[in-house]
Amino acid sequence: MTRIATFNVNGVNGRLPVLLKWLGETEYDVVCLQELKTSDVKFPIEAIRDLGFSAIWHGQKSYNGVAILARGRDPVERRRGLPGDPDDTHSRYLEAEIHGLIVGCIYLPNGNPAPGPKFDYKLRWFERLVTYSQSLLGERAVLCGDYNVVPTEIDAVVPARWLGDAVFFPESRKAYAHMLTLGWVDAVRRIHPDKGIYTYWNFSYRGGYDRSSGLRMDHLLVSPSLAKSILAAGVDVETRGWEKPSDHAPAWINVG
Repeated sequence: MTRIATFNVNGVNGRLPVLLKWLGETEYDVVCLQELKTSDVKFPIEAIRDLGFSAIWHGQKSYNGVAILARGRDPVERRRGLPGDPDDTHSRYLEAEIHGLIVGCIYLPNGNPAPGPKFDYKLRWFERLVTYSQSLLGERAVLCGDYNVVPTEIDAVVPARWLGDAVFFPESRKAYAHMLTLGWVDAVRRIHPDKGIYTYWNFSYRGGYDRSSGLRMDHLLVSPSLAKSILAAGVDVETRGWEKPSDHAPAWINVG
């Protein structure tokens, strides 16, 4: 069995105690991180290695950034950045092979304020992801990360609250649905088809977090051959209540 998790850390150095505690208390084999907010040279590789992980990363000072960690194995980098726009300098996609599994780590643009230039960039980036993803459908592959998309109303505690947000816009949801029509399988929904599951909550000015703001926008999409072996899926919700947490919680799947 392989355990795969994805976690938007919202600043890998600022949230390092949370990340290290979580890695130390769990037994994931592959971990994708998003929103590192650090340059390559400041990525905390030594602290991560001390917990038994090797890693590759694609950083960017103050913004974006993605990383792939593997326990007891070295991830072999296959790609950084999506094809289709050589002028795109954002660090949002990283891909590796780990023991016969292809792992793509995704930090899709948020797109707010929408409509506007940032939303247009989001849709162009999403279109490039959809196009490129077709080349991986025949592999044992998982494309996981922060998609910044709330696919359906069941993926929000209060859907009406998000109608003016780019993560809930029809165009964003349509692009996500397009990936599913190609053959990608939403692993969490495969295991929990009708359950309200959330991976993000707003920060609260009073401390803690606003549970009514829950959204599911961190996803693990698996290729058809891998979908047959999904054993379990969930979210480590408890991390959201730790001291100085990310606004996201890790989502995970187990595959045979």
